[in-house]
Amino acid sequence: MKTKMLLLGIPVLILGLAVPSLMSNEKMNETKRTIASIEGCVFMTTMGEQSSDGFEVYKTDENIQLSVRDGLSWLSNAQAVNGGYGAGSHGAQGLRDPLAVKADPATTATVAMALLRSGNTIKKGAYSQNLKGAINYLLETVENSDKESPYITVVRGTQIQSKLGQNIDAVMTAQLFSSLLDRNLKGVDKKRVIRCLDICIAKIEAGTDENGKQKNAGWAGVLQSGLATSALESAQAAGANVDEEVMEKSREYQKGNFDDKTGAVSTADGAGVMLYAVSGSVRGTAKDARKAKEYIAKAKKEGKLQSVEVSAANLQQAGMSEAEAAVYATSYNVYNSAKKRAQDEDVLNGFGNNGGEEFLSFLQTGESLVVNKDDDWKDWYNSMSGRILKIQNEDGSWNGHHCITSPVFCTATSVLLLTVENDIDFLSKVGKD
Repeated sequence: MKTKMLLLGIPVLILGLAVPSLMSNEKMNETKRTIASIEGCVFMTTMGEQSSDGFEVYKTDENIQLSVRDGLSWLSNAQAVNGGYGAGSHGAQGLRDPLAVKADPATTATVAMALLRSGNTIKKGAYSQNLKGAINYLLETVENSDKESPYITVVRGTQIQSKLGQNIDAVMTAQLFSSLLDRNLKGVDKKRVIRCLDICIAKIEAGTDENGKQKNAGWAGVLQSGLATSALESAQAAGANVDEEVMEKSREYQKGNFDDKTGAVSTADGAGVMLYAVSGSVRGTAKDARKAKEYIAKAKKEGKLQSVEVSAANLQQAGMSEAEAAVYATSYNVYNSAKKRAQDEDVLNGFGNNGGEEFLSFLQTGESLVVNKDDDWKDWYNSMSGRILKIQNEDGSWNGHHCITSPVFCTATSVLLLTVENDIDFLSKVGKD
């Protein structure tokens, strides 16, 4: 697959600053009308409300460029005066005007990550000023947060908090700050970002219970816990100090929601929805699964093993202790079983119709495949991006039909999925031991 993305060293037009030479304006508009011909409810198609036949044909470089271009353009006009972005309150899910809601850190961080992943910096890019404003809003919010509070914001009752968990703002903001540090962008006050990242990490760690689950979980709290694991791993990859014991508990909690031997899934913390729990299990085991795979490959290369099969016996023969080998073999098996389960049609049904939770579950699965350097991510990307392209709204946005209905949040997460290939380097670093 040869996609015009930044990491492949090919000039990319993903910001929509120019029209690809191989498509005329008339052809582009015709393609766009075709893509937008179905109301853009995020993952409406994967919920079984629309046919999924032929989705792959929509996944072309040109269609991705058009879709991301329009999504970013819509987001640029959804920014509040203070630089933040809002999803709106849980009590007003029908309110879709992005400028009629209060800004919140979780939504702002998600938009900022989409802008960043799409190639913007605070110095360059069509949306550099939007990114700069969002970063400043987040830094000021964290710096002004109450040290005694478990949260980084006084804004309460948002769609994101109610559905994902009360501490989701610290989780998403930490992921954004880690991405900033990894990129080492010019114009970013690195020391300031590090201080704020440390505050977010402290609140995430304090909000983790003895079982590795995030406290004060929302309707689909297992997703907050999965995203918290990602946030801690990303922060560590960016050089931050993270409590290893807390991080390991978080991984074990995610792993424990899936039984690789029976295929049974615990949905107690996921509103009874298998999709949410399974995607968390994939994410929670991705890093350990990669270590197990690479450990076996190294042992085979050194002549210690004849087989590349990842098993407890082979890991032990390669040099791991019996206890360690058992842990890594289990993680490897859970990862491989859960990633397949997460893409089964019955699991894709999610809640029954789509909300932002469904999208985050798919994004979590896809990023996990990249963290594990799993070649299957390409098939996932072709399928998922094709579906997303086909369901974009005419104005460039996406929206949900239940729970997280916010077009700001759903548009940002859609752009994150379509541009995931731009973050291969960073996600690969997250997976390193």
